[in-house]
Amino acid sequence: MIQTFTQNDVIRYVYEETSEEENLLIQDALVHDTEMLEFYLDLVDLKIGLDTSYREPSSRTVDNILAYSRNFDSKHQTSA
Repeated sequence: MIQTFTQNDVIRYVYEETSEEENLLIQDALVHDTEMLEFYLDLVDLKIGLDTSYREPSSRTVDNILAYSRNFDSKHQTSA
């Protein structure tokens, strides 16, 4: 029996959301389907890029948000 997989199955595989049985079947399909393999490799590259692009806000940005929040809070306490 030939098992066919969708791009969604490959995405689930990349994000480790597949069962052990599915993993083996998908790995076998990747060996035999060059188009699926190319999609998989592109997806892995994209995932690595997303994982490494996480950024933190600058201290200035955090300070501005906190200052705004303090100012907002004080304005609403006096008007109540």
